[in-house]
Amino acid sequence: MRPSGRDLSEMRAVSIETGFTKHAEGSCLIKMGDTHVLCTATIEDRVPPFIKGSGLGWVTAEYGMLPRATNTRMRREAASGKQGGRTVEIQRLIGRALRAGVDRVALGERQITVDCDVIQADGGTRCASITGGWVALRLAVNKLMKAGDVISDPLLDPVAAVSCGIYAGQPVLDLDYPEDSEAGVDGNFIMTGSGKLIEVQMSAEGSVFSRTQMDQLMDLAEKGVAELASAQKAATA
Repeated sequence: MRPSGRDLSEMRAVSIETGFTKHAEGSCLIKMGDTHVLCTATIEDRVPPFIKGSGLGWVTAEYGMLPRATNTRMRREAASGKQGGRTVEIQRLIGRALRAGVDRVALGERQITVDCDVIQADGGTRCASITGGWVALRLAVNKLMKAGDVISDPLLDPVAAVSCGIYAGQPVLDLDYPEDSEAGVDGNFIMTGSGKLIEVQMSAEGSVFSRTQMDQLMDLAEKGVAELASAQKAATA
């Protein structure tokens, strides 16, 4: 039995509230169980120097956790003067995941920055950030299209992510913190709405895993991402 009482293939409750902030071109508050992330998208008429003049657009991301997102207070990274390695790794992951679903030629030479701020953490913050980040990106691009600033839709396919792992010897979908902290195998699966893989992060935390178990986790991930893509579509309809 999972600590939450969920079935092995059952997601946590997912909700996506769009237009959560006033000023951002796109925003949402995504809740996956007790993990809550505020995602905002900002459009700028500039690109990084390394693609300036190429005609290509750029999508990037920043990620952070509020001091009391967890059960004990974390020091703000700004107070220490630098970002931690985990933060840098996650925001790079979010950026490249979202770019996989973007036609950068159609986007034109502009940058969209997706900010993901974890308000409350209970496992799967990077997956919630990617899933909610795509919604914020979708809303921002909708504004560009409505204004006539882009001719064709630069978003090729929704992008979503979910965690899966081996907990108490069983493959489970969408790990919360009690499961994540004790999982023998932990994985993050980033996919498109049409089921194509973007990135898979898997590691043996306490026990090795077989090819059969990996296939079981892949099947769970496909189910979870399909559900998340449906939630994204409903939120942006």
